[in-house]
Amino acid sequence: MNTVWSDTTGRPDAPLVVVIHGSMDRSTGMLKVARQLDEVAHVLRYDRRGYGRSTPHTGPFAMADQVADLVHLLAGRPAVLVGHSYGGNVALATAALHPDLVRAVSIYETPLSWEPWWPGTTAGANALATRGEPADAAEAFMRRLVGDARWEALPLRTREQRRREGQAMVGELSDLRVNAPWQAEQIDVEVLAGYGSNGRPHHRRAMEHVAQTVRGARVVELGGCAHDAPLAQPALYAQQLVLPLL
Repeated sequence: MNTVWSDTTGRPDAPLVVVIHGSMDRSTGMLKVARQLDEVAHVLRYDRRGYGRSTPHTGPFAMADQVADLVHLLAGRPAVLVGHSYGGNVALATAALHPDLVRAVSIYETPLSWEPWWPGTTAGANALATRGEPADAAEAFMRRLVGDARWEALPLRTREQRRREGQAMVGELSDLRVNAPWQAEQIDVEVLAGYGSNGRPHHRRAMEHVAQTVRGARVVELGGCAHDAPLAQPALYAQQLVLPLL
């Protein structure tokens, strides 16, 4: 079934905020951030196509399809979009294509994989270079992300679920490498572009690039944070990257 699971929490009378997870993740990866916003916002979170409760999904997984899913969930309601990693590109692409639906955008360590300077040694790039099935690429990505020991300690059912998500990961990351999902001049809303002080240099460069090229964008450093900031430091994440947009 090609359906996308979603849920809403918080105050229905408050501004709508949509949290968008990255590759090989699901809405639970943004749940702690969503909980930080429940008292001041109406929060929508969803499992992007091919992940979590939105599996199985046969695709396609290109950015146009990701945007279409989000637009469907918005149902004409303008929102602040909060995207982690790949999810930031979904937010920016939606702002570029549907400016009437986007009040502001928050992104965090969002990959600019199509840029010529983007390194070919990231977890996503290494996974795509894996020869074999998409499931093997998903396992390679997860092993790089969490380490071999932690991966092998996961229950078999969990590992099988994550391997099934390889089709979505390969589809969306392959598309992102060759097709720029948005153009800076198309975006005309306030944008906060965050990176962690403990993160990788290319993530910092990417967020600085967004701040330099997108009108109305500014960069925010989260002290003591790495790529997992939504899980590790949700209060700081919400305070620095979301609440200023409300």
